Amino acid sequence: MRLLSLFLTGLCWLLIAIASVTVKSSLAANSIEGIRVWPAPENTRIVFDLTSKPEFKYFSLAKPDRLVIDFKNTKNNTALKALADNDPRIKLLRTSTAKSKSDTRLVLELAKSYQLTVFPLAPAGQYGNRLVVDLYDEKNKVKTVKKTTLNGKRDIIIAIVAGHGGEDPGSIGANGSYEKRVTLAIAKKLAALINKRQGFKAVMIRTGDYYVKHSRKPELAREHKADLLISIHADAFTSPKPHGASVLVQSSRRANSEFTRWIANRQKESELLGGAGETIKKTKDKNLAFTLADMKKEHTMSSSYAFAVHAIEQLKRVTKLHKKKPEGLSLAVLKSSDIPSVLIETGFISNPTEEKNLNSKTHQQKLANAIFKAIDNYFVANIPAGTLLASITMKNHKVRSGESLSVLAQRYKISMAKIISANNLKSNQLRIGQTLKIPSAG
Repeated sequence: MRLLSLFLTGLCWLLIAIASVTVKSSLAANSIEGIRVWPAPENTRIVFDLTSKPEFKYFSLAKPDRLVIDFKNTKNNTALKALADNDPRIKLLRTSTAKSKSDTRLVLELAKSYQLTVFPLAPAGQYGNRLVVDLYDEKNKVKTVKKTTLNGKRDIIIAIVAGHGGEDPGSIGANGSYEKRVTLAIAKKLAALINKRQGFKAVMIRTGDYYVKHSRKPELAREHKADLLISIHADAFTSPKPHGASVLVQSSRRANSEFTRWIANRQKESELLGGAGETIKKTKDKNLAFTLADMKKEHTMSSSYAFAVHAIEQLKRVTKLHKKKPEGLSLAVLKSSDIPSVLIETGFISNPTEEKNLNSKTHQQKLANAIFKAIDNYFVANIPAGTLLASITMKNHKVRSGESLSVLAQRYKISMAKIISANNLKSNQLRIGQTLKIPSAG
C-alpha cells in the first residue's frame, strides 16, 4: 500500500507539472521571432516578426522619452542587446516587467520625442505576421540641391527613386536577388552620370537600405523642385518566362483622380514648379484655378510620355523590351500633377537570365547609361527656361537664301562676333545650305 501511495503521489505531481507547462505554453500563444531596425534620414522603422497576429497595447513616457509596447500572450525569442546600435533615434531596446506573466513588455528608450505610428501587418510574401513602429522626426524644411551658377542660371534637377528598400525587398529572384539592391545600384550609377553633366543635378530619394513611403517620394521631389522624377524597378512574374524592360507612366484615370483631389486642396498643395503654383493657390476664381491647374496637369502628362518614348528608344539598345511603347498604370509614385514622372522596369528579376544581368555591374552601367542618354536627349530638345543648359546649348541653323550674319544675329538676339566665334568663320560670307551653330542668347 505504501508503494502504491508513493506512486500515486508522484503521478499526481507529474500531472500537475505537465498541466502547469501546458497552461504556460497556452498563455504564451504568440512569440517574437525577430526584430528589424531600419534607420532612414527622416524616420526609423522597427519591425517585430511574430508567429501569430499580434495583440498589443502601447503608450509613451517622458523624462526620459520612452515607448512601451505590451505584447499579450507573447514570449520574446530575440536578443535585444545590439539591435539599435546604429540608430540615432533609439538609445536602447530592452524588456521590462509586464502586468501579466504571459505578456512581454518591450521598452524603446528614445533620444527625444517623435511622431509615432504603430500598426500590425498581415503575412505577405516572405514575411509572416508583423508589428510595425514608425518614429518620425519633426518635419524640417528640406535642404534642396538646387544649384546656381555665377550667371544665376539653375541646374535641371532629376529626382531618382530606387524602388523598395528596408524591410520591403521588392521582388526576389530565384537565386535570392533582392530588387531593392538592384534598383539602388542602378540609381547610384545614374546619379553619378547626371552629376557629371554640366547643367544637371541628381537627387536620390533613397540613398541607402531603408523604406520611403510612396506618398513621400513625389513630395521630396517637389521640395527639391525636380524637373523630372524617375522611379527604377525590376519586374517579376509567377513564371520565369517573361523578360524585358518597360517604361510606365501615370494612367489618365489615376491622373484625373489625383487632379480632382489636388484642386480641392489647392491652398495646401499648390507648390508647382514655376510661377503657376502661387497663382493657382491665391486666385479666388475657381474656374481660373481649375483651368491653370488642368493645363499644368496635361503638360506634365504629355512631358512624361515624351520622356518615356526617349527612354524606350535608349533601353532597346542595351536590353530586350517587354513593352515597346509607354504603358499607363495607376501608381502612387507617379501621381504628381506638376512633375513629369516615369517608372522604369529594368527587366524581370524572376527571369534567370535577366536576374543574372541585373546583378552584373556592367549591365547595370549600361542601363544607367541608356537612361541618362534619354534624359540628356529629352532636355536638349525641351530646355527649361532659366537653366544653365539653356545658356550653354547651341542650336543648329541651316542658312537659307537671303540670310546673312547680321540677319541671324538680330533673329537670335546675339552678336555677330558670337556666331563667328562659335563656327570658326574666316569671313562674314555665308553659303546657302551651310549649317551654323547658334549660341544661346543667355
